Amino acid sequence: MKKIFALVLGLMAFMGVASAQNYMVVDSEKIFKSIDEYNTAMTELDNLAKKYQAQVDSKFEEIENLYNNYQQQKVSLSAIARTAREQLILDAEAEAVKFQESIFGNEGLLMKKRIELIQPIQERVFKAIELYAKSNSFDMVLDIASNATMLYYSPAVNRTEEVIKLVK
Repeated sequence: MKKIFALVLGLMAFMGVASAQNYMVVDSEKIFKSIDEYNTAMTELDNLAKKYQAQVDSKFEEIENLYNNYQQQKVSLSAIARTAREQLILDAEAEAVKFQESIFGNEGLLMKKRIELIQPIQERVFKAIELYAKSNSFDMVLDIASNATMLYYSPAVNRTEEVIKLVK
């Protein structure tokens, strides 16, 4: 009885696996890089990030200069003046961190610009993938871009080039 049950269970598992093989593989990174708008947007974002980083670096250099000047003059300052200078440095550092967060944080200027530039392209690519998958009766789409868990896939299931043609 146990053998029959195990055999039936094994057969059902095999049938489930066999029927669930209707999938395709795409490389979303390759698709995105094939779109000129995406490459232009990424270049613009990189340039903005460099510009913003220079501004942040400048603020932290000012703080470093304040601190170095304070260290040089520390012995000649009164206790009240030392406390005032230390507070000035701490306030400047807090302001610089706040400025940095306003640019590079999750709700910062750079993230907002990224959403503005990249999100429409992402939506277009994802709709093209969905359209291709539905029109070719695929039940599942696997993305191999930057996926360390994808150990092997057959090139026969890779539909990246077809999706690139569909997007363009």
